[in-house]
Amino acid sequence: MKTIIVTGAGTGLGKELAFLFSKKGYHLLLAGRNSAKLLAAKDEIESGGGTADILVLDIRNNEEVSEKIKDIGSTCHIAGLVNNAGVGHFGPFEEIDEKQILEMLNTNVLGTIFMTKAVLPLLQVKGEGRIMNIISTAGLRGKVNEAVYAASKFAVRGFTESLQKEYEDSGIKINAVYMGGMATPFWSGSDHIKDPSRLSSPKQVAEMIFEQIDQNEIIIESKKS
Repeated sequence: MKTIIVTGAGTGLGKELAFLFSKKGYHLLLAGRNSAKLLAAKDEIESGGGTADILVLDIRNNEEVSEKIKDIGSTCHIAGLVNNAGVGHFGPFEEIDEKQILEMLNTNVLGTIFMTKAVLPLLQVKGEGRIMNIISTAGLRGKVNEAVYAASKFAVRGFTESLQKEYEDSGIKINAVYMGGMATPFWSGSDHIKDPSRLSSPKQVAEMIFEQIDQNEIIIESKKS
């Protein structure tokens, strides 16, 4: 059975995308740092008739990513990767501290690059596969109180567009997904979005992504409040 790896798969959009891929007959490898959330997502997928395993790892650690993906590739038919894991800290630029800056750049940019670097060779061996990068509309235009977050997403946009050109003649499909805010725990502890409940649910966004999955660029704007 072909396996899809989804990072940040324990909650929100990652979990919903994993569930939809399972409905398409893929085995899911749910990646993240919180084993309890990953196990809950695994149970949900299996309750729906799918198959899944969890992969506890820190995508910011290149050595760990390389070793674990290499081991998995020797036993599983890796058919794709969804780079969904992301971190956001919002507010006036002057108030964003070094720890927050590094967390966003290391997770959003380096994590995406490290995971892609580890998985792409496995797809090339098969001559087919998919890389889906969940970027955010912050990768399309700058926004107030999102300077560093937008910078990280612009970096992923450039990375993704470059890979699309580099692999355009291969059997590897690369999706750039730009979605607005969703009603998820992503906004917990932040007042950047006044009423997240008015936003689209992760399930709704995941379904919209699948409706456009053959497109190189998928743009899903937030619902207007």
